Amino acid sequence: MRILQVIPVFSAPFGGPVTVVRSISKELAKRHEVTVYTTTALDSKHDCEPKEKEVDGYRVIYFSRTLKPLCHSNLFGQLNLSLSMAKAVKENLKQFDIVHVHSWQQFPDLMVHYYSTKYDVPYVLQVHGSLSRIGSKRTLKWFYDVLFGFRLLRDASKVVALSHFEAGQYRRMGVPEEKIAIIPNGIDLLEYANLPPKGAFKRKFGIPEEKKIILYLGRIHKTKGIDFLIKAYAHLINDMYCKDALLVIAGPDDGYLDEAKALANVLGVHNSIVFTGFMSRKDKLKALVDADVFVTPSFYGFPITFLEACAVGTPIVTTSFGDTLEWIGDNAGFVTQPTQKDLADAIHKNISDDELRRKFSRNCIEVVRSNFSIEKVVEKLIKIYEGGR
Repeated sequence: MRILQVIPVFSAPFGGPVTVVRSISKELAKRHEVTVYTTTALDSKHDCEPKEKEVDGYRVIYFSRTLKPLCHSNLFGQLNLSLSMAKAVKENLKQFDIVHVHSWQQFPDLMVHYYSTKYDVPYVLQVHGSLSRIGSKRTLKWFYDVLFGFRLLRDASKVVALSHFEAGQYRRMGVPEEKIAIIPNGIDLLEYANLPPKGAFKRKFGIPEEKKIILYLGRIHKTKGIDFLIKAYAHLINDMYCKDALLVIAGPDDGYLDEAKALANVLGVHNSIVFTGFMSRKDKLKALVDADVFVTPSFYGFPITFLEACAVGTPIVTTSFGDTLEWIGDNAGFVTQPTQKDLADAIHKNISDDELRRKFSRNCIEVVRSNFSIEKVVEKLIKIYEGGR
């Protein structure tokens, strides 16, 4: 098959969808011809003309964004308008057997929808947890759905849901049951075969060996619930007197770092929180290995970081605010009520009960090996690709 993956942004460290597309494209390229269309958003290495490179057996073509001065604004920047990509899609789309679109509220999605329906080229739509109308642009998202979004959903040959929860969201948006395929994210387990030695992360960041590490790993953005995590951590330290726990917030600043640090200072826990900034993959593995618990206060979709934590045997704690993943609760960790006390209690149980943590750790490793290897995920994708042709 000739497969086209379309994603508006393909530059690290811009979130889980980038990691997902890289993983599935690498695995698909072992058996099929794979091309990725994307824009130069967040990547200053590319100029105005389309630039092509080979990565892990598949092609990536970067297209410059149009109206660059406007791209710095919140609205136009998120649209990722690219007329050069539009031209390429118009000229080349008929060469592909299937198109897999990895967003649905940006210009590349509208463009692929238009030409796919015009040329009768089937496309698969995967929204990566973005169906919910949340945040400050809820009204704009509603207008978009009415004008464009519902049509993108309706005309897709299949839509990919990351979980049963997201499948329910598709149904409520009017997608018929037969068009919904539940395919979770996956990871390459070979990348976790040789892990760094325990203690390497603590030594690098000067963390005392006896400290228990509570790890958040991801973008430092307001919507990630980092303020909620810091407040729960302050409750753990100040009210539950758990003085041997240290919070590590690892990841690039996405507009909320200063506020997070200020909140930690106000709550009196700034001296026991480590903000690492962006970390290399090598350092991420060190952090995951040394962490006693991996905490994400809220999420939408299916964070790859959950699978990364599980692959090294680090239990998960999250809340019921946002989406849910049924395989976590009381198996790979805890899913708590979205209160600071409940979150702090769940963290405390993980870091204070060695037997419980060992049980969760074994379950984590087993669940990711049994259900979330990239090979199994791509096999499911190929079946829906073949069904769409």
